[in-house]
Amino acid sequence: MQQYLNLCQRIIDEGTWIENERTGKRCLTVINADLEYDVAYNQFPIITTRKSYWKAAIAEFLGYLRGYDNASDFRKLGAKTWDANANENQAWLNNPNRKGTDDMGRVYGVQGRRWQKPNGETVDQLRKIVNHLSKGIDDRGEILTFLNPGEIDLGCLRPCMYNHTFSLLGDTLYLTSYQRSCDVPLGLNFNQIQVFTFLALMAQISGKKAGKAYHKIVNAHIYEDQLELMRDVQLKREPFPSPKLEINPDIKSLEDLETWVTMDDFNVVGYQCHEPIKYPFSV
Repeated sequence: MQQYLNLCQRIIDEGTWIENERTGKRCLTVINADLEYDVAYNQFPIITTRKSYWKAAIAEFLGYLRGYDNASDFRKLGAKTWDANANENQAWLNNPNRKGTDDMGRVYGVQGRRWQKPNGETVDQLRKIVNHLSKGIDDRGEILTFLNPGEIDLGCLRPCMYNHTFSLLGDTLYLTSYQRSCDVPLGLNFNQIQVFTFLALMAQISGKKAGKAYHKIVNAHIYEDQLELMRDVQLKREPFPSPKLEINPDIKSLEDLETWVTMDDFNVVGYQCHEPIKYPFSV
């Protein structure tokens, strides 16, 4: 939690105003932020200085792991986060590759589960990683990447958190996640929760111990219409202690994650928070 607040204050103190072409808004921006989360000791990195909708964050990532490409499938899991980008992004609405309402195109989980090869075959990156880790194999290339430069125009949004690299030291599993761009007031806590939960889940289904997760952000920013709420409201609140994340121990395989797992299989214990803050969202 303190890492999050420190980054917010750093952006306010050191940030540079940059015009964002996609949204038409200015962003107060810093380059290079490094966060880390202690998954071994279950220090769940959820925001307490405002209400955080952690179920939606986990639901969204579960949709990625299943390779979903339609906003309606995410809604069924409990995440409405793709509704706007699938249905209100004018560039995507004008894209001839869009298949219709709620279609997201070849983004995130599609690339992770069905990376297209030139010969028409697909590569399931996630299954390869799970198979290797379950056997105790780390070939220093246990990488899940959502960024496919050759198919950027086939999706509604370039991936923000685009790469996840797993490292195995003995029986302890580590994760390093890379993010090219981060809307800190709105998106970062989603991303923190997802990085933490991804390592916890992968350790559980591969039979390993969870170590630390490292979260590297290239461009961290606060939009101009978010700045006042962050500076004058959220940063003036005192944080509460970190809660714990509980994951159903019956989740034992990738197939479990693909089929029966729901948000009922996750619980956050001891979560105290301040009132919600309605930050503007930029499509």
